[in-house]
Amino acid sequence: MGRIEELFKKKNRKVLNIYCTAGFPALNSTLEVMKALQENGADMIELGMPYSDPLADGEVIQASGNIALKNGMTLAALFKQLKGFRELIHTPVLLMGYMNPVMQYGFEKFCSDAASVGIDGLILPDLPIFEYENEYGIILKKYGLDFVFLVTPETSLDRIKKLDELSSGFLYAVSSSSTTGKDKNLPAQSLYFKKLQEIVLKNPLLVGFGIKDKASFEYASGFANGAIIGTAYIKALEKTNDIHQSTKEFLDGILR
Repeated sequence: MGRIEELFKKKNRKVLNIYCTAGFPALNSTLEVMKALQENGADMIELGMPYSDPLADGEVIQASGNIALKNGMTLAALFKQLKGFRELIHTPVLLMGYMNPVMQYGFEKFCSDAASVGIDGLILPDLPIFEYENEYGIILKKYGLDFVFLVTPETSLDRIKKLDELSSGFLYAVSSSSTTGKDKNLPAQSLYFKKLQEIVLKNPLLVGFGIKDKASFEYASGFANGAIIGTAYIKALEKTNDIHQSTKEFLDGILR
């Protein structure tokens, strides 16, 4: 049983997945951030791989990625940083990013290196279903990596079922069709959330985009197994010289 599956076996309500950008706020702060998240209550870590053209990311996460790239973060540097990280981090960790840099690195080499350091799964929003089914899914399974697909309010019922069937780990429900960090009226999406609730899904469901505080986390968790927070946490890191203390304060505000 993989770490993500094990997590949902132990805890299937109010699972908190926190997004952070590798190499932000400083090149070598990746593990420090991950350790602070684990120690202060994050159930899962979504580690963003910075990219110059991140289609789904809002201004805050884009800016953090640009800083990380200027700091010198690359996929090779990231895997070097992550070597041996499982001695410290026991929380499930996914890599989130885009196909272009992964393809430049080499898809199978990327999966091999991710698995060898102890990564649990991937989120690549621009990997199409057809390519997944006919080429890349086989490689992901070869290296034991979970793969998470995203659904939106515009995704048809048949497609939701298909994406759920193909996903492993969990299914990512985007709260609205916009980039991360935009103010979302979550109650306005209640019909969409209820629709997802009524479908018999194979995977646990996490809601992302617009989750930023205790109220929005609790609301999203009322329809799903938990939620994903990114932009609000990146903002907390932007203003700090003490990663551990700022992470503690941020997570206490959501979980306590």
